Amino acid sequence: MSAVLGRAMYGGERIGVTRNGTLAAVVVGVADLEDLDALEMAQDVAAYRAAKSEDDGERVSLAEVRDELAG
Repeated sequence: MSAVLGRAMYGGERIGVTRNGTLAAVVVGVADLEDLDALEMAQDVAAYRAAKSEDDGERVSLAEVRDELAG
């Protein structure tokens, strides 16, 4: 197990762990995880900005949504 951790930590490898022949998990180094988290955050911020720029300010109540779905 320490060899796997070392390969992920120091070698930058992404090591797949299988269970019954199916990929079940991946061991990655902390740097890779931080990079993936930063990418996810950047995508979330971009999606938020896009949604905010498309917002026309119109709002509907929950009752209106329920009425529309029911009718």
